[in-house]
Amino acid sequence: MGKTRPVLENITNKWSILILTVLCSEPVRFNELRRRLDGITHKALSDALKRLERNGLVHRKVLPTSPVSVEYSLTLLAQTLQEPFSALYEWALKHGAEMERAQLMYDTRHAEEIC
Repeated sequence: MGKTRPVLENITNKWSILILTVLCSEPVRFNELRRRLDGITHKALSDALKRLERNGLVHRKVLPTSPVSVEYSLTLLAQTLQEPFSALYEWALKHGAEMERAQLMYDTRHAEEIC
């Protein structure tokens, strides 16, 4: 687990998965990415993109516009994650309701214990 832990931590944190999922279909500019990731702050998105770029998963391209804008896309390395992410997405669709029921049952049981 020692060698895989840092790798898994870098690709499975909350914003990384969502960012990589948005970038799966096409390159996206920073502000568009922020709009599509409801709830992410400018700083959190900027930090996550820098982390993903450092890890070789995101390519950053400065566009010669006025004002300057930046576009992000997946690297070839990140494209290899599309299959496992797709499987994870399908799993979430298939089992999401089951997890919600389990959470509700858990919360109900523990609310009764507190009272």
